[in-house]
Parts: sequence; structure tokens; C-alpha cells
Amino acid sequence: MTNNRSGRGKSRRNANAGQAAGQNRGRSTGARPGQEKGRSTGQQGQRAGQRPQAGLSTALLNLPVQKNDETIIDIIGMNHDGEGVGRAEGYTLFVQGALPGERVKVRVLKTKKQYGYAKLLDIVQASPDRVAAPCPIYDQCGGCQLQHMSYEGQLAWKRQHVVDVLERIGKFEVASVEGAEADVVDADKAASTGIKVHQTLGMSEPWRYRNKAQVPIGVAEGGLVGGFYARGSHRIIDMETCLIQHEHNDEVVGKVKELGREFGISAYNEETGRGLLRHVVVKKAFRTGEMMLVLVTNGRDIPHKDAWIGSIREAIPHVASICQNVNTKQTNVIFGDETRVLWGRDVIYDYIGDVQFAISARSFYQVNPVQTEVLYGKTVEYAKLTGKETVIDAYCGIGTISLFLAQHADQVYGVEIVKEAIEDARSNAKLNEMNNVKFEVGASEDVIPRWKEQGIEADVIVVDPPRKGCDPRLLDTILEMKPERVVYVSCNPSTLARDLRVLEDGGYQTVEVQPVDMFPHTTHVESVVLLVQESL
Repeated sequence: MTNNRSGRGKSRRNANAGQAAGQNRGRSTGARPGQEKGRSTGQQGQRAGQRPQAGLSTALLNLPVQKNDETIIDIIGMNHDGEGVGRAEGYTLFVQGALPGERVKVRVLKTKKQYGYAKLLDIVQASPDRVAAPCPIYDQCGGCQLQHMSYEGQLAWKRQHVVDVLERIGKFEVASVEGAEADVVDADKAASTGIKVHQTLGMSEPWRYRNKAQVPIGVAEGGLVGGFYARGSHRIIDMETCLIQHEHNDEVVGKVKELGREFGISAYNEETGRGLLRHVVVKKAFRTGEMMLVLVTNGRDIPHKDAWIGSIREAIPHVASICQNVNTKQTNVIFGDETRVLWGRDVIYDYIGDVQFAISARSFYQVNPVQTEVLYGKTVEYAKLTGKETVIDAYCGIGTISLFLAQHADQVYGVEIVKEAIEDARSNAKLNEMNNVKFEVGASEDVIPRWKEQGIEADVIVVDPPRKGCDPRLLDTILEMKPERVVYVSCNPSTLARDLRVLEDGGYQTVEVQPVDMFPHTTHVESVVLLVQESL
């Protein structure tokens, strides 16, 4: 989710160019440019003792570099995957591990018509934001992308990433950094000076923030291994500790692997479909300290189950729940349909702010509870609730935002297409004795118009869609319902910008955007956005 930094004017000035270069990467290019020409001409060239086909293809495309060339380039930006964006005589190269503002020596790995990929060989001039990544397997693991960048740099880049996408995709004008930090923000000011995009809200301690680990299990010499997939592959990197996981999650995963080796538990093999243990999932409640262990298995029968579970309980006394999820399908989806309790409760309990939540084996729960409270607090702030309002929470999930809002509103209605999530939402409302919130299963774009027909008028609509953004019909529904305010919680700046443009064209004014760093050391950034009716 978020970042680029103070005092790095060059990186900031050049970020737009880097983002524009990064945009090309998302296009579908089909066959490699010049492939058909290269085939026939390449055959003639080989007879004449010239370069082979690949080189001629590059030449025919008139590219300044070709595969295996080494060159020195300036990195002018960073794309959404965390790759440095550089230029070789105007030709865009993506370089894993390079940072904005650096001059680097690279070897070209692959070329396409509009862009290519290169390997970082040497840093000729380092960015002030470059730091040594503390994780020993950072270069192998695909879990983090930005550990080699200072945290201040990450936060600044994430803000700039949001700004660039709003300008490029949404065609918005964004206020200057100084204007973004002005004390007073209103729709009239936003219309005249541009949208206010605040500095990214980061963490005072951006490590060990994750409350959930999902670890794939494999086999190597010596028995079970578990960790993360290597970048761009399904090869499992064995790992003893993850610096963004809570320490207790590492402890539980390590003990499960150790005891699994002792009891001869087999690991699932993706290719053959054989073997038992597929994943180890651990959940940690930061406020209460409770933990849940979920063993995802390829079948119901677990050899030495009682001894294994007994040993886990003895070694890790703070585990309050041990569950088994059965997944016998040959798929990369982690969970199957059947979950059963092997020992303890079927849920653990945690809090976000003053709201208590019951967390089951399969229920969704934000993985960074510290920043979740920051994110939801900003959502409530933008909703400007006085206790008299009716609020609709689209994409409500298990009711986390709905219950936060219900503390400050007269009535909250939540809608979610996943039936199990709504069941959890209703249970959480009952757990907190909140009677002013109602949940319904269905698509927001179907349910909300039905509520309107029943006489339900929303003063505020909150949307927290998945990465693909809001369904177009939901945006149409919002424009038809005309709430005074819309609060958009986004996990994808690109679809956020697209949807904001639709709402703006339909009569709303985007006032301010608050990026929030939910996932330090990754490229992900969350944003909370306030929109108001232009007529107000």
C-alpha cells in the first residue's frame, strides 16, 4: 500500500514520468514485436554470418538496447511493483531493486516494443533512501518489495504514487505538498487549488505488524519446510522468522514444522496431489493475546493427531484454538469448504478500538490491527457523524467498518455478497450489543436500490471495495441516491482514480485523500477519500 520522501525533489519531479512508463507494462502486447519479421530475416542473417534472430528483431524495432547489453541508466521513478523505472536513450527499462534518483549499471534481460527488463549489476550513485534490508532472505522472498528503501522514503513514495495515479487516470488536479497540509479543507478550496492529498500515515514501529501468517508447506532434505514462495515461482523458501510477522506467529509455525517432522507428517505436493499438510495458518489477537492455529490438510485423517496436538498445546500454551481445514482440491486456493475444531474454541477474540470481534478460521480480519484503527478512525472522521445520520456500508465484509460507524450514527446498513461474512457481521453486532446496525446478503448494486424503495435514505455511503474497485452499477446507484457525503476506502489507487472520476462527473467533489500505510515494506497503499455533493 504508499510512499516517497521529503527533500528528494528530483524523485518527486520525475515520478510522473516513471508512472507513465510503468503504465505501459500493464498493456497486453501479444506476440513479441517484430517476431514474424525476425524469423525470416534472422534466417538470412545467420547465413550471412550476422547476428541471430533475437538481435535482428531488436534492430528492426530500432531499439537502443538489446538482450545482454550492459548500460548505465538513471532511475527516474518506481512502478507499482516496486521496480525502478529508467531510460536508455528514451527506452523504458524496469529494474528490480533500483530506487528513484539512483544511477545504476544494468544488464538487459528482455526487450519488448515499448519497454524492457534489466538486472541491477551495480549502483553507481545511490539514493539517500537506500538502506540495507534487514531480512536475510529478502532477495529471495516475494513477500516484501521495499525493505531496501528507508521507511520515510516508502511513505513519501506511496503518497506520490497516489498523486500520480489521480492525475494520470482520474485527470485530477492535485494541490501542492504545501497546500495538501493546509489546516482547512472544503469543497470550494479543493475545486480551486486541487485535491488535497495528505502525507501518508505511517507506523511508529513498521515491523512485526501482521497478525496472520499463511505459510505453504513443502518438503526438502530433512523433512517439512515452510515459508514463502520465491519471487515469481511456487518454490518454497524455508523461513524461521519473518520480520513483518508477529513474533508469536513465527514461533507457532516453527513449532508445527518441528513437531511435524518428529511425527512423520507428510507435506502436500502440488504436482502429484499427494501428501497431507498444505498450509499452516496462524492468527494472533494483538489486544487479547489469543492465538488460533489452522492446519490445512489434504484429507481428514491426521496421523498421531492427539500426540501432535498435545505437543503443540504443551509447547505453545497461549494457543486458544486449534482447527483443521480440509482441502482436497488440486488448486492454489488455501482453504477448503470443511473446517473442524481439533481443540479449544472455534473463534478467538480481538478488538479494534472499542469494538470486539470474533475471528474464526476462515473469517476475514484486517492483518494490521494498529493501522486498521487509524484507517477506520479517518473513515469516521470523514463521515462527519453527529449521531443522527443513516449510513450505508457497501462491501461491509464481517462488519468491521459498519460497527465502527454504528458507534457514531443513528442507523447503519451493511451489505456484502459473501454469506459467511454477513453471518460473522451479525454475530459481531450481537457480541457488541449494537442494535442500530442491519446486515444483508447480496450485491450492493442490487440491495441498496431495494432499500431506497423501502424508504431508506442514506446521508453517508461508505464503500470499501476489493482491488478491482466498485461495480459500475454501484456507482450509478450512489449517483441516483445522492447521499450528502461518500467516503471511499481504497486498496488500489488505480481503480480509486477511475471510480472517483465517475463520481465527480456525476456531481460529487473530491475534497481530500488520506493515504494510510497498512503494509510497510510492500508497495501496497490504502487511501480514505472524502467526496461531497457539489450542490452543498
